[in-house]
Amino acid sequence: MFTIVKADKVTMDVRTQMSEIFAEGFSQWLDYFSKDKNKIAKAFAHMFALDQFYLAVVNDKVAGMAACTNGKTLSIKLNKKELRNHLGLIRGGIAGIVLKKEWEAPFENFPPNTGSIEFVGTAAQFRGQGVASEIIRHILKNATYNDYVIEEVADTNIPAMKLYKKLGFEEYKRKTFPEKRAQKSGINNLLSLKYVK
Repeated sequence: MFTIVKADKVTMDVRTQMSEIFAEGFSQWLDYFSKDKNKIAKAFAHMFALDQFYLAVVNDKVAGMAACTNGKTLSIKLNKKELRNHLGLIRGGIAGIVLKKEWEAPFENFPPNTGSIEFVGTAAQFRGQGVASEIIRHILKNATYNDYVIEEVADTNIPAMKLYKKLGFEEYKRKTFPEKRAQKSGINNLLSLKYVK
């Protein structure tokens, strides 16, 4: 049903659809900048490094996405001007500083020959149809890494945790949120998972 392809190999413009999936799936993290998911989608459409993303495509629609990097290469690159244009001078400026620091920092002591699976998301109309499973299985089968990790999954994202466990990932590290951030976001811990063959 779905075709899994690298985003930079698709002839159609996929950035808008990817950003809509991103805005829907990551709104919990981004509601400080705007509660309007359309505004979030427009603000972040520029950021995807298409050569790092895999897409599930059906009938010219992006059903889901996930990036896979070596832990050093970036899957996204934020443009502060774009963020300010869509989110306003203050919130866009804050997004450019805070998110750049958080999302564009390479992982410290990242193990060699390990793939980092990032920004997994499914379009709302395709949820519950195995899209994310297919993309991750494709990555595990076709990418050239010996090991795979998924960093910083919110402990409140129960569907994702069930999916990753079903695919063979296990928790290996837990980072506790500061109390104020935990109260605001509802997230207590960020979990790091590794693929166990």
